Amino acid sequence: MIAIVDYGMGNLRSVQKAFELLGYDAAVTDSKSSLADASHIVLPGVGAFRDAIAALTEKGLDEAIKKEVAKGKPFLGICLGMQMLFDKSYEDGEYDGLGLVGGDVVKFATDLKIPHIGWNTLFYNKRTRLFDGIDDNYFYFVHSYHAANVAKCDVETTCVYGYEFVASVNRDNVWGVQFHPEKSGDTGLRLLKNFGDIK
Repeated sequence: MIAIVDYGMGNLRSVQKAFELLGYDAAVTDSKSSLADASHIVLPGVGAFRDAIAALTEKGLDEAIKKEVAKGKPFLGICLGMQMLFDKSYEDGEYDGLGLVGGDVVKFATDLKIPHIGWNTLFYNKRTRLFDGIDDNYFYFVHSYHAANVAKCDVETTCVYGYEFVASVNRDNVWGVQFHPEKSGDTGLRLLKNFGDIK
């Protein structure tokens, strides 16, 4: 079962529906025992970092996630869920993240319209199983903040919006994508299937 972490924010149902369309058993849950029983964990997210990390912490889901990741369980953070993987966010203050991947979350510093909304192209720094069989590198983004100060070995893809930024990361059994695969058509579904197939 793929556990989709429910902390009271985000597009949980659309992510669940995408996995179900692919034939996976996927459940939206805020239960620590469900995370322990799951084969995979997905942390989606839309909204403010401060509120999201506070909700995770209040429910004890932050420590539950770290515990399952330490066991080697495949983990995927989507959009705000990816941002929560890092050490700190500077969105409306300074807040600690989960610290699963080194780096910070900062606001776009560009004259282009913020938020960055729409389809954009990915460029590979490395390629893991998450992108197996994906030749069309267009994905759908909606965000005003992005990861920075990330070690190159943890960067899977980058994207350009005014300047180059980190679009996805991987460290061991942890993946994070800034874009929304559940809104990225067949290419996004292929990425979710790749994640679901990771053992």
